[in-house]
Amino acid sequence: MSFTETFMNGEQGLFKHKTLTPMQKLTLRFVVVGLVYYAFAVIEGMIMRVYEISAIPGVPSNQFFAILTAHPLVGIFGSTYSIVFGAFLFLVPFLMKKPLWSIKLGNWTFILIAVGTLTFWLAGFVTHYAPLYTLYWPLPADFTQFSPVGGAIFILGIALVMLGTFFFVINIFKTIMYTPEGWDKQPSGALLASAIGYSGIRNLFLNKKKQKEHLVSLPVAAIARGTVDTALNAGILLFTGVLILVYMVAAILGYDLKHSAVDALLYKNWFWWGLDLIADGLVLIFVAGTWYLLATLITGKKLYMENIARAALLVELVVSWTVWSHHLMSDQAQPGFLKVASGEMVTAFELITQGLAFFITLVTLWSARPLKMTNPLKFLLGGLLGFALAVPAGIMQADIGLNRILHNTQWIVGPHVHVAILVGLTMTLYSAIYFLFPILTNGARLYSQKLANFHFWAHLAGGIGMGAFMGMAGLKGMLRRTIYENGEYNVYMILAALAGSLLLVSFLAFFYNIVMSVGLKGVIGIFQPASKKTKDLLPSE
Repeated sequence: MSFTETFMNGEQGLFKHKTLTPMQKLTLRFVVVGLVYYAFAVIEGMIMRVYEISAIPGVPSNQFFAILTAHPLVGIFGSTYSIVFGAFLFLVPFLMKKPLWSIKLGNWTFILIAVGTLTFWLAGFVTHYAPLYTLYWPLPADFTQFSPVGGAIFILGIALVMLGTFFFVINIFKTIMYTPEGWDKQPSGALLASAIGYSGIRNLFLNKKKQKEHLVSLPVAAIARGTVDTALNAGILLFTGVLILVYMVAAILGYDLKHSAVDALLYKNWFWWGLDLIADGLVLIFVAGTWYLLATLITGKKLYMENIARAALLVELVVSWTVWSHHLMSDQAQPGFLKVASGEMVTAFELITQGLAFFITLVTLWSARPLKMTNPLKFLLGGLLGFALAVPAGIMQADIGLNRILHNTQWIVGPHVHVAILVGLTMTLYSAIYFLFPILTNGARLYSQKLANFHFWAHLAGGIGMGAFMGMAGLKGMLRRTIYENGEYNVYMILAALAGSLLLVSFLAFFYNIVMSVGLKGVIGIFQPASKKTKDLLPSE
């Protein structure tokens, strides 16, 4: 039986039962809360777009910078982490046809990420704590500008998110490796080796007769490899948060620790190593794995060049550990060999690894033509387009000469960051949501296809348009994290705001469509405890 047939048989098995299982409810909770935080991030983005055009009455400048600090973190942790973790906690056991190792730990992951995000968001909203999301030293511990109490609460929220992330990591790897009660003993070591890519690398060097079957499917392998970066990132950011918290608590108790006790350059390298594991490691690996999964499910065909895809994911994992220095190419104190080796050469290699994922996905889709242009397929193609635009924009920035011009301008956050996240990542996630929606709701039908079509086109035009107009302003010299009161860049900001409004309207159309599809009672039921009589079902059931 093929991978796609196994998946679809599992889907049909779930459809036989009217009551949602605890696993379905857990996943839907993650998705709903993730979408709510996405709405937070979009609204905050619109506030900043408007503020860049003209100051908003009642919103002081320090509130603007507090929004600027929380905005990307709400989008990354509150929204993306919630949706991705919920989907993967469902997909790993579903694809491996075994129960999740711990539903209770999954619920704690959900609670910690939801509460942690709300905590650091409130810290910024109430106390105006605003050292910007980069948290360059000694800015986060500068008590002449920021309240140490606000800073302590902000860092506490981040710590809660990181703790929830560790619970997710444990759950994923334990699910891959453990033997459920009553089952024959499973080869945990061989399962782990397959999950991290050893079997893919090995098969590249063996003839077809000697090649062995992969013990875990490619999507599970991609999830496992991205989870390695997730663990490293959580550890680094948690350590950094504790470091900042020590200074905060000392200031609250009346002690002034010397800012110079921490080497600023070493801190920046350490911080960007951790933060870049999200942007250039975790995102690219998780996204590539999601592309592969969606391509095989949409087409019903085996993935093209599967061994190459597995090997490329393992290479991307190593690349993601050594690519951080492109964030420090304009830092004069940064050693030159790091700028060239990590900042330029390794970064350029990401074009190859992501390009392979792009090529393999498209060839898999092409081999199954003609295909019906379903919602999952449309949004998958939109996600591919987003990364096709954003990844080359990032490679351009990783040139020492161009970096002098583009660094710290709206170009960085426009064509690269926002197009990658809003078009590439978010449309890929929407594709997965549209595909999994009937599976997670036991066959619920979408309320309106017209709303789904509007959602696609408005989101695509809004994401690309906003990124393009921000990029044009950056090429004209508009800096990021800067308020211009003379209206010098108003034309670009007005156009970017109009494009951004399409993102907001498209989201509202999508959210309304989903709520109407399951009903208000259905949404409320997601957050009610599952019946003790309802057990989690495996695909074979």
